[in-house]
Amino acid sequence: MSSNKKYQSSGAYQNLYEESIRNPKGFWARQAELIDWHKPFDKVLDDSRPPFAAWYVGGETNLCYNAVDRHLAERADQAALIYVSTEVDQERTYTFRELHREVQIAAAMLQKLGVKKGDRVLIYMPMIPQAAFAMLACARIGAIHSVVFGGFASHSLASRIDDAKPTVIVSADAGSRAGKVVAYKPLLDEAIERASHKPAKVLMVNRGLSAFQSVAGRDEDYASLHVQLKDAQVPVTWLKSTDISYILYTSGTTGKPKGVQRDVGGYAVALAASMKHVFLGEAGKNFFATSDIGWVVGHSYIVYGPLMAGMGTVFYEGVPIRPDAGIWWKIVQDHQVSVMFSAPTAVRVLKKQDQSLLRKYNLSSLKALFLAGEPLDETTAQWISDALQKPIIDNYWQTETGWPILCVQRGIEDMDPKFGSPGVPVFGFNVNVLDETTAQPCKVNEKGVVAIEGPLPPGCMQTVWGDDERFVKTYWSSFKPRQVYSTFDWGIRDEDGYFFILGRTDDVINVAGHRLGTREIEESISSHPAVAEVAVVGVADQLKGQVAMAFAILKTSDVMESPEKAKALEADIMKVVDSQLGAVARPARVHFVNVLPKTRSGKLLRRSIQAICEGRDPGDMTTIEDPAALEQIKSAVVH
Repeated sequence: MSSNKKYQSSGAYQNLYEESIRNPKGFWARQAELIDWHKPFDKVLDDSRPPFAAWYVGGETNLCYNAVDRHLAERADQAALIYVSTEVDQERTYTFRELHREVQIAAAMLQKLGVKKGDRVLIYMPMIPQAAFAMLACARIGAIHSVVFGGFASHSLASRIDDAKPTVIVSADAGSRAGKVVAYKPLLDEAIERASHKPAKVLMVNRGLSAFQSVAGRDEDYASLHVQLKDAQVPVTWLKSTDISYILYTSGTTGKPKGVQRDVGGYAVALAASMKHVFLGEAGKNFFATSDIGWVVGHSYIVYGPLMAGMGTVFYEGVPIRPDAGIWWKIVQDHQVSVMFSAPTAVRVLKKQDQSLLRKYNLSSLKALFLAGEPLDETTAQWISDALQKPIIDNYWQTETGWPILCVQRGIEDMDPKFGSPGVPVFGFNVNVLDETTAQPCKVNEKGVVAIEGPLPPGCMQTVWGDDERFVKTYWSSFKPRQVYSTFDWGIRDEDGYFFILGRTDDVINVAGHRLGTREIEESISSHPAVAEVAVVGVADQLKGQVAMAFAILKTSDVMESPEKAKALEADIMKVVDSQLGAVARPARVHFVNVLPKTRSGKLLRRSIQAICEGRDPGDMTTIEDPAALEQIKSAVVH
């Protein structure tokens, strides 16, 4: 497969894309036929209050109905949820009929615990079937779910509890990663203790992995309620298209959690359209996304998207190299997976393993491997393409958009990818590269900020939960006086219209697909009593894409005179970050310095620090207050 030949279009993509931009109302009215509506919409789009966009106004539908109920007539006995756990050595396949039953039971549980339409339910779960049942149950009864990645630290979990104010939290005794049990209940109990908001009930799934104490009057047992409510019938609650389906928190440049708020109808249509045109979805086949429900990929392409397309979805609990690096390909073979979705970091991990495991299994069912989460370098893309002899399709999007912004759309036209590029704009996204100063479109191959003209297409965030002002200020105010959505990513567009992503413009870093605010990590490190000041930057890493690197000024200098003391303090600081933000936020290193590079006005020169860490030219240093600061950074990095 050629990776970089000049793209020759048949015109199908260009025609469809241009229609979606020129006539969005007509285009999206047609895509709306891909889902079932309880009540037809009166108006495709209300964009009378930019940058807010309301899609399918007046229409009523339901995500759970479109994902489960509507398939019962034709495919009730087809695989719907395929649970595979290499952590506890279990497999179980639920048909659409069985999934329908389990979701109704879970919905009845939530209702019994007092959950009503519009209430929030926080889900803090490992990748077990009950997590999917809980999400779909919320969608069924009109509750707003907020999934927090299982094992997230108490400090961060508490802030999300206070922001979402859930009526009920659904959790489990523990998760497991690479054979190591991660106890969730102590983390959850501590988070509730820290939080100002106290949920009325906690619904616990006891897997028998980690003993825990129940809180009388608050904690309820999933298995016991399941027996009581095994015959429950819970009808679908029909929701306005513009009602809220869920909140998903994403890191920003401040410590305050940022809840991405999604609608119902627009999201359903966007997912249905993307499964057809982008992800080669085909009813009756199986889809395998290797992500987690704690991230947006888990929402869109483990739970809702594949099920809406009438596909079985693989719900995998495990890592890519246990019991060995062939496990994913065994799953593809055993469950006849037709489409797979993973991340570049995972491919880089596999690249270091026994290559014969890639050829051990029959992958004839697999049509393509999609990769997203962080930029996919050309070397990694070429390696996995050669190894699998299957199309490797990069795609670029964000928690905020809910589905791809850039991708070659083979459901429309047999387009070739260019390795190193996530592709061309996806229908509905009016994407451009803008000069950060003038807000004018950049020339071909000229670096600028990747931006999207409003209104955003269906499926994108409605606003920041509880904070419209933050939504406008964060995303729509970078290019004044124009109101354009900023992705906060640098990029270029080549002569064929393919985009290349070059890294963040803000202080968010991407560690193996997990977005982390450097400000959050700085605040965590600053809470250590020995630290006076700290700067955290994202540094390029061959495996993870980026890692956090910290440079701290201490309150006393004696530690720096002793390598042993410095090493012990560094470990202690990392423990603080682990406890507050989780292991994924832990810096690769904490370097101790006497001074940090700043401008004369006091602005921290993060880009210069990052450049030094990556062995690049730090740029124009005429504004620096103390030139010795850069030498300290260089010395710290070298040693």
